[in-house]
Amino acid sequence: MRVSLVAALMLASTAALAQQNPPSPNPPTVAPTLAPLGFLLGDWTGGGKTADGGMARGTSTIKAVAGGGGLLRQDHTDLMGQDGRPVPGAGFDQIMLIYPQDGTLRADYLDGQHTIHYTSAQVVPGESVIFLAEATPATPGFRLGYTKVDGGTLHVKFEMAPPGAPGYMTVAEGDVKRRK
Repeated sequence: MRVSLVAALMLASTAALAQQNPPSPNPPTVAPTLAPLGFLLGDWTGGGKTADGGMARGTSTIKAVAGGGGLLRQDHTDLMGQDGRPVPGAGFDQIMLIYPQDGTLRADYLDGQHTIHYTSAQVVPGESVIFLAEATPATPGFRLGYTKVDGGTLHVKFEMAPPGAPGYMTVAEGDVKRRK
């Protein structure tokens, strides 16, 4: 249940931040290894469905940091139950740092209760990225994907593979819109 909330909040946070901050007319410079992810930069708002039948909504800002050597995603997510009402105490903040290391892209996610270390990424430059955290006997695997729908929309999908499970289940999925 908590993972469902986290995923839903991730989607919501990304969407809400987009509405608060318009994109800069002069986008920041990023390192060449991060340039294929330039489509992620900006302020986003949106939401989507959670695995338990609820909804998530939120805001997200993704910006270049450390002289363009990393991308920082900062989100706030709120969860709603199946009845559409906010779940008391279910809002949360999260961050994710995306960076190149050892010839691949990595990312570290933190929401105050969970940490996910994505150890690889599959990238279609300017179009999509899927971050992967492999399952171990004690921990689930995770897959977080961003796909560019158009210049102002990203489709976000967060999946989990429980230890020993044959595949991934969708935890949360939805679209975020760029704040204009």
